[in-house]
Amino acid sequence: MRWWDIEPVLRLEMDLFPDDAWSPGMFWSELAHARGPAATRHYVVAEAGGRLVGYAGLAAVDRTGDVQTIAAARDHWGTGLGARLLTDLITAATAFECREVLLEVRIDNLRAQRLYERFGFEPIGIRKGYYQPGNVDALVMRLTDPASVSLSSVPAGPVPAGPVQGTKTHG
Repeated sequence: MRWWDIEPVLRLEMDLFPDDAWSPGMFWSELAHARGPAATRHYVVAEAGGRLVGYAGLAAVDRTGDVQTIAAARDHWGTGLGARLLTDLITAATAFECREVLLEVRIDNLRAQRLYERFGFEPIGIRKGYYQPGNVDALVMRLTDPASVSLSSVPAGPVPAGPVQGTKTHG
């Protein structure tokens, strides 16, 4: 993800998360930490037909990865795009030498929870009222040893049109 992706990302963010969408400043702040040798963030976008259809981001601090955000346009649900984005984040966590990856997911988002479980994430707790202003609980999930996950064996579903494109922070 680069600065010019923020506007289309915000449009998708508002469509998918109207009550608790990130602000432009939140994305700018994350991208400020995604470049250079001291980078602690990895953000990626997916495009299809010249349109931004997904994005995802990972923070890495003290060898712990934290999925900051992951989203796919509604018309790309069920295409495998979410799995491709998550694969990219786990690959980045491995490059950051993370020992574990954490994430929060809405307690009522069973579709996303199933995706994370396919990758080996396990529930470890609940954060009461995490998503505001709706006061919705978050399920906290953890993937231990992301480097040991065989990403080629994860069933990702059909491959969506267009590449996953992103800022390389390692490599």
